[in-house]
Amino acid sequence: MYTFSNKLKISAIIFMVLGALGIGYGFLTTPNNVDEVKEMMQHENTHENHSAAENTSSIELKGEAHDSASANESTKDAHFTHALHALQNRPYTAVFIAMFFFFMIALGTLAFYAIQYASQAGWSIVLFRVMEGITAYLLPGSLFILAFLILMAANGHHYFVWMNPDFYNVSSEHYDEILVSKSWWLNIPFWMIRTFIYLLGWNFYRYYSRKNSLAQDTASDLSAYKKNFKASVFFLIFFIVTESMMSWDWLMSLTPHWQSTLFGWYVFATMFVSGITVIAMVTIYLRAKGFLPKVNDSHLHDLAKFMFGFSIFWTYLWFSQFMLIWYANMPEETAYFQPRLLGPYQLLFIGMLISNFVFPLLVLMNSDYKRIPWFIIATGIIILLGHYVDVFVIISPATVGNHWHVGIPEISSILFFLGVFIYVVFSALAKKSLEINKNPFLKESEHYHY
Repeated sequence: MYTFSNKLKISAIIFMVLGALGIGYGFLTTPNNVDEVKEMMQHENTHENHSAAENTSSIELKGEAHDSASANESTKDAHFTHALHALQNRPYTAVFIAMFFFFMIALGTLAFYAIQYASQAGWSIVLFRVMEGITAYLLPGSLFILAFLILMAANGHHYFVWMNPDFYNVSSEHYDEILVSKSWWLNIPFWMIRTFIYLLGWNFYRYYSRKNSLAQDTASDLSAYKKNFKASVFFLIFFIVTESMMSWDWLMSLTPHWQSTLFGWYVFATMFVSGITVIAMVTIYLRAKGFLPKVNDSHLHDLAKFMFGFSIFWTYLWFSQFMLIWYANMPEETAYFQPRLLGPYQLLFIGMLISNFVFPLLVLMNSDYKRIPWFIIATGIIILLGHYVDVFVIISPATVGNHWHVGIPEISSILFFLGVFIYVVFSALAKKSLEINKNPFLKESEHYHY
């Protein structure tokens, strides 16, 4: 039975402590007023700050066309105000990106786990305890997400800009007909109700499937397995709907004038390949420690094939979403890509294509490399870094605009949630035996060689 090593446990705690300190520093060092923003911009001495925060919000405020002198002054004030909101959003954004990144790994793993049950796959049975350990993070990850979204619902109209009541006030100069037309969906009560449904449904399936999986180990029949099979079928139907809705609510609504019919699938591809990559990395780690003796190179080869295949799938969706929006040539659509493809996020936007497509394509194309543990680990690290950048590029342009950085808040947020992830996952792995028993396809998995 696996034991959570003190070295790994202490490392996780150190990550959490350092991360928490850095997150606190990020919040404490944000400017409190416009005067502090002006002072910061003078110190930076950069010409671009005259147009700071133009991309902070996807909603262009109306009423800025006045006489030139007064217009310039009011425009500068508006820009400084936007810059203040962007800089104040930065620590929240750093936390949200890291929070969502590790949450989506657990959720992607849960979807992969459910697919194995629903498809009655035989090869992956010996990996079930690894998947169940990774999905243990789903509950704490959900609580983090829920707390963040409740905070935003209470006072987040500079973050989720559609929450600003001015956009729905006919007498306001900021009145927005597009947001009014979407208010049946984008309103705080319904938004929070949907969030509760998503999180409750995903966590209930994780609890129920884990319970039945453990019960099957000592069962005298296949009733527990059959329960998991049926539950997995219904969960996947629920998941494919709620995952898309979640991506609209939590991510796409940051840019509420923009919409994409492929966005839910795009986010799914990101979380799915990330989840499979972590399954492979945790499996290799446990195998190196002398556990999971029934896992062989063919299992690793299949995991690496999934990493390769879904990297291609992610790229297909990345290009398809871009191509359709570029072809439509509608301002409200192409505005999403302007800061990413042509603006301050261009390097990250193109860079993630290299790490998420070109690199896996070149290194995982060779079948022999898919059986080399250290090679899979190295490739997995690059893929995970690339998909962190992917989430960063999805969220940051709408929340911090031109004021993005990779500094203490961002690194600290990664460390904190990485520490929590390691602690929760490996604590869960240490609670029960990593060996599966009495699964009807266990023999097929044990003798899986090719």
